[in-house]
Amino acid sequence: MLNNSKSQHLPSPLLQAKGISHNFDYPLFENIDLCLYPKQSIAIIGASGSGKSTLLNIFSSLLKPNNGDIIFENKNLYSLKDDELLSIRRYSFGIIFQAHYLFRGFDAKENLHIAQLLCNQSNIDDALLKKMGINHVINQGVGQLSGGQQQRLSIARILSKKPQIIFADEPTGNLDKNTANDVMNILFDYTKQNNSAMILVTHEEDLAFRCDNVYKLENMELIKLK
Repeated sequence: MLNNSKSQHLPSPLLQAKGISHNFDYPLFENIDLCLYPKQSIAIIGASGSGKSTLLNIFSSLLKPNNGDIIFENKNLYSLKDDELLSIRRYSFGIIFQAHYLFRGFDAKENLHIAQLLCNQSNIDDALLKKMGINHVINQGVGQLSGGQQQRLSIARILSKKPQIIFADEPTGNLDKNTANDVMNILFDYTKQNNSAMILVTHEEDLAFRCDNVYKLENMELIKLK
């Protein structure tokens, strides 16, 4: 009875992966199950080529798996119509890529405005820009920004849309250690303060173990380390 009582108080997962399997020319992983809950951060580590980024793409709606389901708001993502899936990507998911994918023909502020227009957000969060350390370059062209500034701008662009779930693929790869820690603090704070969640793919174990749970993708399995 005690176990049943505890289970009744567990929150519903924001995202649930069921039996995910995928292969290209060779099998990457099989029967992956995972639940992501509000305010939770999950890190996935593994050797280069193990399929970490592929798995993240499947979780974030960008790649349909060979087998299995991704459940968000009681719907299987890969059985939705294209416009429904696009709406989820636009309003509910925030995807941070290794490459920043900024619009080079615009300045930093215009890049943020474009994201806000697409997601019906109204105001630029000046406090966020200050925390990111890019408030002083907001009027500069993207090409005038350093690689680290471009990456921080791309992360600020994602957070400005207030996503329910952040999917981050090596989000601090272009940043020095101190700046990387500052950015990760912002991401962790965001998930706690907004009742959202994050799945992070990284090769940096010290960064991974700052997350609530850590998994290693190895031998086609997702092994829980923390």
